[in-house]
Amino acid sequence: MGDSITLLSVTAISIGFIHTILGPDHYLPFIVLSEAKKWNLRKTMLITFLCGLGHVLSSVVLGLVGIAVGISVNKLVNIESFRGNIAAWLFIAFGLVYMIISIRNLIRNRKHSHIHFHQGGENHFHEHNHHLEHSHIHDKKIVNTTPWILFLIFVFGPCEPLIPILMYPAAKHNIAGAVSVSLLFSVVTIATMMSVVMVFKLGLNKINLKPLEKYGNLIAGTTIFLSGMAIQFLGL
Repeated sequence: MGDSITLLSVTAISIGFIHTILGPDHYLPFIVLSEAKKWNLRKTMLITFLCGLGHVLSSVVLGLVGIAVGISVNKLVNIESFRGNIAAWLFIAFGLVYMIISIRNLIRNRKHSHIHFHQGGENHFHEHNHHLEHSHIHDKKIVNTTPWILFLIFVFGPCEPLIPILMYPAAKHNIAGAVSVSLLFSVVTIATMMSVVMVFKLGLNKINLKPLEKYGNLIAGTTIFLSGMAIQFLGL
């Protein structure tokens, strides 16, 4: 049993790392939103950690409860697959709404000129936009709730590879082994998410992104939308 748990532990670590690296939805949303919203490194890492925690805990709890009540591995995998579809469509919807709001704000911020005529024949031009005149409170609410929306999406997002790994120690009634495997998988998954996000965050801080700054939210929304499409239609 000891050798089996050791092998499962190595497998859990490997799969936790690989499934995170191969799933761009695990880190791209945090990278692009961090740049668009001007989150500092501490806030970016905290949001990534909390979303990662919700992501793995939902699958761990589902797996352990499912095993405890005798649900078969096939049914658990089907449940995880269903949750994955929900998460993918939530990513798509969130990204699409974010894109639409970003495009609207870009249009609203576009400057245009006016000519003014004064007594005495004098005239002058000036440029302005109507962003402040037409701002809406729900735009601010979308911005403020973005981390919570991400968290909810990640809670729905499953860790399908975890379920089969859990089944072996559970079948042997080795609760300590099941908990150990779950813990290793969770720690590696969250650590990989945070490491990738931190590397990109620190790297992007050294690049002059000023020319792209006004398109930051549009880039973020598009990236999230494409991540959701990749999950749903490419199985990433």
